[in-house]
Amino acid sequence: MFKKILIANRGEIACRVIQTAKRMGIATVAVYSDADARAPFVKMADEAVHIGPAQAAESYLVADKIIAACKQTGADAVHPGYGFLSERASFVEALDKEGIAFIGPPASAIAAMGDKIESKRIAKEAGVNTVPGSPDAIDTTEEALKWANDIGYPVMMKASAGGGGKGMRLAWNDTDVKEGFEATQREGKNSFGDDRVFIEKFIEDPRHIEIQILGDKHGNVIYLNERECSIQRRHQKVVEEAPSPFVTEKMRKAMGEQCVALSKAVDYHSAGTVELIVSGADKTGESFYFLEMNTRLQVEHPVTEAITGVDLVEQMIRVAAGEKLEMTQDDVTIDGWAIENRVYAEDPYRGFLPSTGRLVRYDPPLPGWTNDGSANGRRGVDGVRVDDGVFEGGEVSMFYDPMIAKLVTWGETRDEAADLQVLALDAFEIEGLGHNVDFLSAIMQHERFRSGELTTGFIAEEYPEGFEGAPADEQLLRRLSAMAGFMATATSDRAKRVDQQLNGAPDPQYDWAIRIGETSRDVTITEDEIVVDGEAIDLSMEYTPGDRIVHALFDADEDGEGGDPLTVQVRRTNTGLALTTRGATHELRILPAHVAPLAQHMIEKEPPDLSKMLICPMPGLLVSLHVEEGEEVQPGQPLATVEAMKMENILRAEKEGTIAKINAAEGDSLAVDAVILELE
Repeated sequence: MFKKILIANRGEIACRVIQTAKRMGIATVAVYSDADARAPFVKMADEAVHIGPAQAAESYLVADKIIAACKQTGADAVHPGYGFLSERASFVEALDKEGIAFIGPPASAIAAMGDKIESKRIAKEAGVNTVPGSPDAIDTTEEALKWANDIGYPVMMKASAGGGGKGMRLAWNDTDVKEGFEATQREGKNSFGDDRVFIEKFIEDPRHIEIQILGDKHGNVIYLNERECSIQRRHQKVVEEAPSPFVTEKMRKAMGEQCVALSKAVDYHSAGTVELIVSGADKTGESFYFLEMNTRLQVEHPVTEAITGVDLVEQMIRVAAGEKLEMTQDDVTIDGWAIENRVYAEDPYRGFLPSTGRLVRYDPPLPGWTNDGSANGRRGVDGVRVDDGVFEGGEVSMFYDPMIAKLVTWGETRDEAADLQVLALDAFEIEGLGHNVDFLSAIMQHERFRSGELTTGFIAEEYPEGFEGAPADEQLLRRLSAMAGFMATATSDRAKRVDQQLNGAPDPQYDWAIRIGETSRDVTITEDEIVVDGEAIDLSMEYTPGDRIVHALFDADEDGEGGDPLTVQVRRTNTGLALTTRGATHELRILPAHVAPLAQHMIEKEPPDLSKMLICPMPGLLVSLHVEEGEEVQPGQPLATVEAMKMENILRAEKEGTIAKINAAEGDSLAVDAVILELE
């Protein structure tokens, strides 16, 4: 077994690998850039080596620096995590030359599966179902148009070395190909150093299913069931679960056996994932096709660990050390249901734009996961697990992936796991930057998610106009009104207790008018009950003015058992409270009942008109301007392209007008809300 492992990665996956290595009695080495000098994974490791500036191309992506760090510290193996060098065959070959073990598959398998064109050919030869498409790379837009028309729209343009949702564009017509082909080439070049692009048929109403593979160096390969990863945005996974609500035992076996055959065809060992696309229209489950193979650990591996009890990182280490798998296919079981939500630094209320910055407050529902080595422990505490690599006061940098944390829940049933997600997300405190916690909670509550009728178009179909918060029913609004009345009374009572007030202590207030949206509710607080619009509400809660989190229980029995729990994040506003729960923030105007009638005489401030300005929606680089001053533009016309998180975003005109003034130049770094140009 290895004595010391270097983790060639950062963030939560570096913390994850360190956890298992330490449990196995193996020393660990972290490598870090300037941006990560104070990161948790650096402190967790036994040793840490600085490898360069924040830019990944000058630090985490430089193989020579990783190898030098191994030599400096005496590390005899490298775990690559995911991303960065994890799927670079040349890195594995360089480690081999230095006598350093790579905790992952052989270079030959990485090379074969990392090339989407070659991997598709191998899959076809191995008897795996494949999607119709171009057999080789396409060089020009004209050639892309020919292939797209031959295959038939819609088609997907993919960078051959792409992954993680980058280097992929959907085209519904010739215009989409003309606008997107060269951008796909650039994204492939910038993100992966490879601008080859191919085209394949886009399967409509698709489900994204993946099979977890595990093999050793002795020819043994097994599959550890499937994961459902259909809920995606811009081809980036948002929610993953295991097992899939769509996959039958027969389908699971057929998929698994084909994926094992593919793995054996390239002499695969270690953990890996074969991604499949499944036609949601085919209820037989037989229309599944090979998409790609990820020759590394997946971001969503915890859900597989939760239902199988297998520590995938430990198995990767043992396989790399030459050990045989101790389990066979017959040993693989499914116990319960697990769901993972990716908590991202992105603002769903502003079109999911990246939102980098400092974590002014970071308080997850429970501390980061610790690996105690038990199968049950892989499910976290009471079925809740947080995998993270950030800290309060730290930054989510523009240089790396915007993930803040992974929230994993496990339950006996799918609904139980989803309910745990909602409760945990309600208690997930993040301030200082935009985040998608509300959006994740909305998905977990969505009727379509609960039904299991998922496709990769879920987000686009269910939120076509963007996200504005999860809808709240009348029961939730009444409960929030009751809680707000209780909190307002507690605050009033505290004011009464202040000594030496000039006019004496004010009379405490017990009757309130609480307005949420367009509806006002009368709330009365007595010693025995809380009444909302004349109806008593059974509420149990504690609140001290200043509390940021309040836990309440509604309709419990006489012994305080059962009932409906509700966790609410509290923020004071000028006119009352902002209560965040169940996927939305609700602004409550709270007034004493005798003052409320005067509120109608208050003048409300109108927001300024920003429709004549093109405002940069995220921090990024202005790659190109498509218009000039004095030019007339039409709705939908491209005005500027901004690159953020290695993704190009085309900003378009929302209405007809003439360009009056351009305030930025190509190559400028733009802050969020910077005015790029103005129309007249």
